[in-house]
Amino acid sequence: MKKPIPFGKYLLLERINVGGMAEVFKAKAFGVEGFERLVAVKRILPSIAEDQEFITMFVDEAKIAVQLTHANIAQIFDLGRVGDSYFIAMEFVHGKDLRAIFARARTRGETVPVPMACYVAMKICEGLDYAHNKKDAAGRDLHLVHRDVSPQNVLLSYDGEVKVIDFGIAKAANRASKTQAGVLKGKFGYMSPEQVRGLPIDRRSDIFAGGVLLYEMLTGERLFIGESDFSTLERVRNADVIAPTNFNKKISPQLEQLVLKTLAREVEDRYQWARELARDLQPFMRDATGAYTARRVSGSMREMYTA
Repeated sequence: MKKPIPFGKYLLLERINVGGMAEVFKAKAFGVEGFERLVAVKRILPSIAEDQEFITMFVDEAKIAVQLTHANIAQIFDLGRVGDSYFIAMEFVHGKDLRAIFARARTRGETVPVPMACYVAMKICEGLDYAHNKKDAAGRDLHLVHRDVSPQNVLLSYDGEVKVIDFGIAKAANRASKTQAGVLKGKFGYMSPEQVRGLPIDRRSDIFAGGVLLYEMLTGERLFIGESDFSTLERVRNADVIAPTNFNKKISPQLEQLVLKTLAREVEDRYQWARELARDLQPFMRDATGAYTARRVSGSMREMYTA
């Protein structure tokens, strides 16, 4: 973008991401007395917005997601339409997603330090557990499932925050995949075995996907990656997991068992609640200099992106 673009009550400053469903902009919102606020505006691509079933699902899901208020879930502020463009305005997180962090670590010949990986995974679990237990105004369980816990949907800020994004709109994204070939390409490796098998999914599918992220942070290797989409899906279906210590000898036997439990093929053999996984990760968040904290994540992020 050569210059900012007015978009309803927002000013789009720069495009920061684009995918099969939407494009995301860093934007500015304005209020009275010179009030300004940075936000992220996710604008649905025109080719998707023509699908009325998708739009209905997207709006319904976003109405639920806007109710989620947690330190580890990026807050949604607004849902609207400008002309024919539907959009969501959400919290702007100044940082990088896990996909970018994986790539940066790989170019440096490094893996994410074990305590940092466990800390980030714990914070992801805390956000997931909050959403999994969310109730409606009448006290009924909403049974929310993210469905797309993947590196693109976890942000680390330069201040050390860990934020899960796009909670509640993945079902709509799955609908979009039926109208746009290839939308889910590259995400197969973060599905759960029951997703691949076409079975009903619940919170334990998100826990499995969180385990995939933990494995990849610890090892620096993709867990489920095949020569084709079909072979990747087969590996997921079978939960074909190479022991993480094959790639990183710094992983203790106890941590390895935790990872393998999270990645169990059958849902009954996994952690049943994300909070249980978060609790069991805590002993592994220490190194010779002490416990890992948001401040240390911040230091690692700034070192990684300024060195």
